Amino acid sequence: MPILHLLVPRQANLGRITICLSRRPLSDLLPRLVGILLPRTALERIQREHTERIGLSLQEVVMKRSILVVLAILALAPLTFAKEGDERKREQDRLQNADLVMQEILKVPDNIPQDLLDKARCVIVMPSVLKAAFVVGGSYGRGTMVCRTGKDFSGPWGAPAMYALEGGSVGFQIGGEATDLVFLVMNNRGANSLLHSKVRLGADASAAAGPVGRLASADTDAYMRSEILSYSRARGVFAGVSLEGSTLRPDNVADRHLYGRSIHAAEIIDGSEVQPPAPAIDLIALLQKASPRLKS
Repeated sequence: MPILHLLVPRQANLGRITICLSRRPLSDLLPRLVGILLPRTALERIQREHTERIGLSLQEVVMKRSILVVLAILALAPLTFAKEGDERKREQDRLQNADLVMQEILKVPDNIPQDLLDKARCVIVMPSVLKAAFVVGGSYGRGTMVCRTGKDFSGPWGAPAMYALEGGSVGFQIGGEATDLVFLVMNNRGANSLLHSKVRLGADASAAAGPVGRLASADTDAYMRSEILSYSRARGVFAGVSLEGSTLRPDNVADRHLYGRSIHAAEIIDGSEVQPPAPAIDLIALLQKASPRLKS
């Protein structure tokens, strides 16, 4: 059912009103709409003015004014729906770009060590992060996190949640051109932290630049202690990169655009009933093929 969000004047103290456009006759909806939009004092004033000057009943006056209000709302409805469609398309494109990034990274000889990928609970992909975005301020990298399903993140890879990368040392660590960033979340504590709050790398979660090479050893103390390992790719060069001081957080607005309803990262990752959007299917299948089972 289509939904409209209506903003009313601040003095009405009503905030945002959501109106569902049903198949009921307009005449049935008008009294309810009027009761929402016009406070009692306004109704009394309208009744007094028009009964004195024009002789119209309150019902007739309100009906005429309400028709104008509803027609205005309906006229603006296509613009609202078009904007929502544009935002959803943007997030869908981001998922497809994340899939392309992972495809290309997994094809190069010196990429993520297989041992690390098999131990990762989640993978975060931030396609085309720009240094300029962090220098200007107020902007950030955006991408997606895909996790293994199940209570202990031991099942198959599941639906994606959208994430944002902000500030810190990002602008100084990546080059001037567009850079793809990939994060491996290596244990349950790191994954659970990311699901519920903003995480500062190096403070809220231990982080390190990840090693490269499919056969590289992941048993060194630095990698075993780290909750999040980070990588960058620019101009075809893939390497570990330290992003301590930067923050990762769930992008709830992007999730709402992608899934068409208000939903949080924890609900997406923990919810076995959440169906992945179609643009995420290839990315999930890619991770499932690359690392079908979690290894402890």
